[in-house]
Amino acid sequence: MKHAGSCLCGKVTFAVEGDFERFYLCHCERCRKDTGSAHAANLFSSTARLTWLSGEELVRTFDFNNTGHIKSFCVLCGSALPNIQMDGTLLVVPAGSLDSDVPNRPDGHIFTARRANWDAGLENIVGFDGLPDEDVK
Repeated sequence: MKHAGSCLCGKVTFAVEGDFERFYLCHCERCRKDTGSAHAANLFSSTARLTWLSGEELVRTFDFNNTGHIKSFCVLCGSALPNIQMDGTLLVVPAGSLDSDVPNRPDGHIFTARRANWDAGLENIVGFDGLPDEDVK
C-alpha cells in the first residue's frame, strides 16, 4: 500500500509504502503533552518505507531525555510527522498526519491507567458537525 501525508502548513510532504502492523492510541503523559489531546494515535510498521517528498529540511526530531519517547515535527507549523525509531527498525506515523485514508482500525488503547481524568465516556458527549454556535441553514 502507498500512503500520502503532510504537515498542516503543507511544506512537508511524505509517502509511506507498505503496511502498518499496529495502530495504538496512547494515553501516557508524554503522548498527551506531544499532542495536547487525550491520546496520541500512532501507526507502526517494521517493513514500510518512508520517503520525504518535500520539506525534509523542516523536520526536527525530539527524543525526550534520550528515553526513546520520540517526536518529529515541522518547524514551521509544529505538526507531528513520522519518524524512525528502535535503531531504524520501526517506522512510527502519527495517524493524523496522513492525507490518505487510514486503512487500519486502532488495535487498542495503551497506558489506560495513566489516562487524563477528563478522558472517560467521551463518546457520550454531544457532537456538532461544525462549531456549536454556527447556525444550521
